[in-house]
Amino acid sequence: MNNAVTILLEQVGIAEMNRVFIRSQNLNSEGIIDFVKALCKVSMEELRSASDPRVFSLTKIVEITHYNMNRIRLVWSSIWHVLSEFFVTIGCSENLSIAIFAMDSLRQLAMKFLEREELANYNFQNEFMKPFVVVMRKSRAVEIRELIIRCVSQMVLARVNHVKSGWKSMFMVFATASYDDHKNIVLLAFEIIEKILRDYFPYITETESSTFTDCVNCLIAFTNSRFNKDISLNAIGFLRFCAAKLAEGDIGSSSRLKEPSPRLTKDGKQEGAIQVDKDDHIHFWFPLLAGLSELTFDLRPEIRKSSLQVLFDTLRNHGHVFSLPLWEKVFDSVLFPIFDYVRHAIDPSGGSSQGQSAENDPAELDQDAWMYETCTLALQLVVDLFVKFYDTVHPLLKKVLSLLTSFIKRPHQSLAGIGIAAFVRLMSSAGSVFVDEKWLEVVLSLKEATTETLPDFSYIASGAYLENVPIENGDSSDKREDESQPSEDGTEETSRSRNLYFAIADAKCRAAVQLLLIQAVMEIYNMYRAQLSAQNTVILFEALHTVATHAHKINSDNDLRTKLQELGSMTQMQDPPLLRLENESYQLCLTILQNIFLDRAPDEGSLEVETHLVGLCKEVLEVYLSTARPAHLSGGIQPLGHWLIPVGSSKRRELAARAPLVVSTLQAISGLGDSSFEKNLGQFFPLLAGLISCEHGSGEVQVALSDMFSTWVGPIVLQSC
Repeated sequence: MNNAVTILLEQVGIAEMNRVFIRSQNLNSEGIIDFVKALCKVSMEELRSASDPRVFSLTKIVEITHYNMNRIRLVWSSIWHVLSEFFVTIGCSENLSIAIFAMDSLRQLAMKFLEREELANYNFQNEFMKPFVVVMRKSRAVEIRELIIRCVSQMVLARVNHVKSGWKSMFMVFATASYDDHKNIVLLAFEIIEKILRDYFPYITETESSTFTDCVNCLIAFTNSRFNKDISLNAIGFLRFCAAKLAEGDIGSSSRLKEPSPRLTKDGKQEGAIQVDKDDHIHFWFPLLAGLSELTFDLRPEIRKSSLQVLFDTLRNHGHVFSLPLWEKVFDSVLFPIFDYVRHAIDPSGGSSQGQSAENDPAELDQDAWMYETCTLALQLVVDLFVKFYDTVHPLLKKVLSLLTSFIKRPHQSLAGIGIAAFVRLMSSAGSVFVDEKWLEVVLSLKEATTETLPDFSYIASGAYLENVPIENGDSSDKREDESQPSEDGTEETSRSRNLYFAIADAKCRAAVQLLLIQAVMEIYNMYRAQLSAQNTVILFEALHTVATHAHKINSDNDLRTKLQELGSMTQMQDPPLLRLENESYQLCLTILQNIFLDRAPDEGSLEVETHLVGLCKEVLEVYLSTARPAHLSGGIQPLGHWLIPVGSSKRRELAARAPLVVSTLQAISGLGDSSFEKNLGQFFPLLAGLISCEHGSGEVQVALSDMFSTWVGPIVLQSC
């Protein structure tokens, strides 16, 4: 049989054999597909020989592909489906010479194919070039991968005016190269990308606007280059360039986005141009912005800094072309995720939730570096961005406030401080344009923040850390994760010590945060006192009052104070533990109510405010008298003998610390006015009498009390005689 075949082949001349391939264009649709399949099969057999591979059929495959390129699209697509798989198989061959020959043959075909104009909405170029992408991903030969990059480069340089859908595959080749293990491949690929973007950018999107996204994704891939920091920085710079082109209207129908954001009238309605539907451009902007956002997590400080700068410069410079839906997506999916890295559970000492030491763990040190170098700046930039485009993004205020309060509520003093500073920054910049509805969102956010950061001493108060108390005590289990779980070494004693340390650190952190928070509340109140409605101001008062009453509850718990003193230097807390917080929050409550009482006209709910103020004054005086009363006495504030407090005792020091607040309270009572003072004197008199009969930590209370009796109480008594 073999002899017969050999004899037959000898009788066929070279010219006759060539005619078989040349006339393949005369075959019908099914015939040409079968012919291509058969030829590919023969070629595979020829190339399979390890010692003597033949490329005759491979050469003929290239020829018949040339001859049949003018077939109708459907037939050509079927032919190329067969050839594509063939070239991928040969291109990944272990025989380097064969693989190189295959890729060079594919390059020749691609160059020939790119001579033809591609019709709009067709993607035959993309399909034609897919073998380059697949081989680039699969080939283990660095020579083949380099050859593919050079082939694609040649196609761009020689046929750039004809490349349409082929850009997609080209960018996929370069993106694959960006992750290559060989530095020279990465450098070569980026060098070509630079030339394409500098010299041929208009060609990229002139017909296929979707290729802009492919270009962006390719650049993002290069930003992650591990070989050369300059490549990453240059890729980020090109992302800035792409953003500018997108905003200018050079891509798709971006020109529709050039109208500036319409201004708002006082009633919150837009004036000026009709709102244009720009949602279709989310498709273009989002990959670019999201890519920059992800780079803010990069381990390299230079990349973090550069990406953050380009991201916010882009938003600041081009945000005027964004619609509200696009802005909403930007905030939700680009800006807010930047902070997810640090908004996880962190222990209040500043370490990780696993209790690892930041001093020895490079990852923890890097997290701290990110927090202080990037997170603080990023949060400020988000606030500034919101303020700059407030006319458009004002419906997103609640989301921004939620972001800021999420920082404030974290049991980590540095994070909370960052959140509080950003909150004040937002209010100082934008508070003047807030309407009552927006101010309500603000004060409710502040109230939520104060409630969520109340110091928790329940674990210490329960004594669960003591040997004879079951560790399963659940008073605060809902506020601390894994509180009763065994420690790493499995000993109960270590577990108790760890939980106690966490409880103390958490309470101290929250106390410090609340001090910062109430100061911020007062700063905001002082800035916009005249602008805040009585309703919103009362909500601020309620927030501060919650802090004050909770602090007093902790300070008046004698058992808790005893336990804290027994723990000694481990707590590093004063006694009472929250005295400063209690005094300052009560003082701020008093100031706010006095201001409301003085600022509002008689018909603006002054009776309700007066009730709040009178109640607060009584509360402060009762707290002071309760503190002055010896521990063994209980009950009301009825006449008490002359209490003697040993000089130098902690009680005297506590009373001295509370004295300025009592003086302010007495002055507030005097400031009620003639009618209000006389009306409420019956409620205050037993308290004033108690102040006369008790020992004080300093003389300032007695001086203020004397002034009140001589100026206000005395005339009323004399008048009634």
